[in-house]
Amino acid sequence: MTARAGKTVLKPVRKKGFWKTLWGQKQLMIMSVPMLLYVLLFNYGPMWGWITAFQDFTPKRGLAESPFVGWANFQWLFSRPDFIRSIRNTLAMSVINLVFGTVSSILLAVLLNEVRNKTFKKTVQTVTYLPHFLSMVIVVGMAQNIFASNGPINKLLQGIGIIKQPVFWLGEGQHFWWLVGVINVWKEVGWNTIIYIAAMTAIDPSLYEAAAIDGAGRFQRILHVTLPGIKSTFMVLLIMNIGHLMEAGFEIQYLMGNGLVQDFSETIDVFVMKYGISKQKYSYATAAGMFKSVVAIVLLLGANFIAKKLDEDTLI
Repeated sequence: MTARAGKTVLKPVRKKGFWKTLWGQKQLMIMSVPMLLYVLLFNYGPMWGWITAFQDFTPKRGLAESPFVGWANFQWLFSRPDFIRSIRNTLAMSVINLVFGTVSSILLAVLLNEVRNKTFKKTVQTVTYLPHFLSMVIVVGMAQNIFASNGPINKLLQGIGIIKQPVFWLGEGQHFWWLVGVINVWKEVGWNTIIYIAAMTAIDPSLYEAAAIDGAGRFQRILHVTLPGIKSTFMVLLIMNIGHLMEAGFEIQYLMGNGLVQDFSETIDVFVMKYGISKQKYSYATAAGMFKSVVAIVLLLGANFIAKKLDEDTLI
């Protein structure tokens, strides 16, 4: 800004070039190099193996000598009823986990945010997020005992008169998806709550005071101050979770799955393990994994695009 004959002339501010900005943040760039190398080596490096999805691959012939078969492996996949079934199971369990997990996490975070006794609040937080650190093997073992025919769930339901005979929770396919949802919520609800509680602590306390002065009750303050205050966090997490809809899990489905519920328990990851490890059909397994990854990217970009069109917070 300069002054000429009593007039103020504003000079446009020049934006720094890319290389100048990069040089100005060289310390941060150097610190990010190890993580960048890690991602390139372990996340992008293995993508070279995707070439086997277009080959009739065998370890004996290797990548160089295995013949290319084009889209034949993908055509084989979509002609398999068990693969179509695995897509259905994956999406069903992912949606259940997403809905149950998100609602329970926000609900618990809101309830904890309203608690004024710090000791009780910290105790509840600790108790609810400790299951996150348990091995899935331990969690499944506990679930199998709890939902057994002579387990506490059946005894409780019989005791209060809801059922007359024990329900075979672990051997009836129609229960499997919901059992996975309940187990995942119990294991992860406390951990997922942490980020929502952190977002709530960033809300300006004066907003609550103003709402209280206007006569808003506790429920109204939650509805008009707390929930809008975590909206941006919710949107970013929702977009990320939509990108993971093709990842319903592997451990719990593999450990709890059996011949009686196989039609409901087999996910894409279990399908890949079955054909890639057990049957050594590496090309089919790679094609299935590649399909899952591509669909996940499309879902992520699609959710981000829709959020942007609705003028919501986005991930990208």
